[in-house]
Amino acid sequence: MEILSQLILNGVIAGALYALMALGFNLIYGVTRFFNLAHGVLAAIGGYAFFTLSKTLGLNIYLGAAIGVAVAGLAGYGFDRLVYSTLRKRKASNLVLLVASLGVFTTAQAALSILFTSNFQTLSSGEAGGSALSLFGGVVTRTQLVIIFSSIASMLGLAALLKGTMFGKAVRAISDDEEVARMVGINTGRVTGYVFFIGSAIAGFAGILAGFDTGIQPTMGMGLLLKGVIASIIGGVGNIYGGVLGAFLLGLVENFGIWKIPGEWKDAVSFVLLIVFLIFRPQGIMKR
Repeated sequence: MEILSQLILNGVIAGALYALMALGFNLIYGVTRFFNLAHGVLAAIGGYAFFTLSKTLGLNIYLGAAIGVAVAGLAGYGFDRLVYSTLRKRKASNLVLLVASLGVFTTAQAALSILFTSNFQTLSSGEAGGSALSLFGGVVTRTQLVIIFSSIASMLGLAALLKGTMFGKAVRAISDDEEVARMVGINTGRVTGYVFFIGSAIAGFAGILAGFDTGIQPTMGMGLLLKGVIASIIGGVGNIYGGVLGAFLLGLVENFGIWKIPGEWKDAVSFVLLIVFLIFRPQGIMKR
């Protein structure tokens, strides 16, 4: 029974982290219609921004986290203004944008390696509170509880932003039909830039939380990106609620999948789940 409880907790914790990645990814995809592979490296940018501010410069942990999230958001906004926006104006295809995002990912990851080396770094500290707690027969740390609640709060906050504000209405209008949205007076370029900032900031937040839980390194973005993309696809790409459902399903399936087999097979379990959905329910749990 304790093993079952721990597996469920591990699945929920992993799913919460994947959900943060899927939230930002789905938000950006819903507006731009392309798979932004650079989304993964933004998690690493957020983690290293926090590492520099709090671990190196000694800034307050909460202020450091807030600035780290903002830095990731600004990086994503900059990628859009410098690269994607220019390509969209030239009517570039989604394939061109995909390749461009891969170039952005590779360049940014290399820059992080040059600046911070490839060594593994940890963000945990006594102030962060990594002590273990007993919950429903399993063990969870305070950091992992923060990950779970942060994921839920981010989803609710993003849903409220999209449902209850003029900005959210503009985002949904662009998502439905960008040409019509432009015709009725919406500044689609500006709104898309803001969407990149918000989605990238969420990814940066995920990177900071992952750094507290397991640590950071320049290559961490690829693993988080893959899990976020898989969660988005099985949940319903472009649907923020579906992405969260897909993330928690992925986390649970991963952890139960390695109950009787070595942990090295976790990624294989994820891709098997993805293939099953692509074959039998390609639209995902929830339609866009």
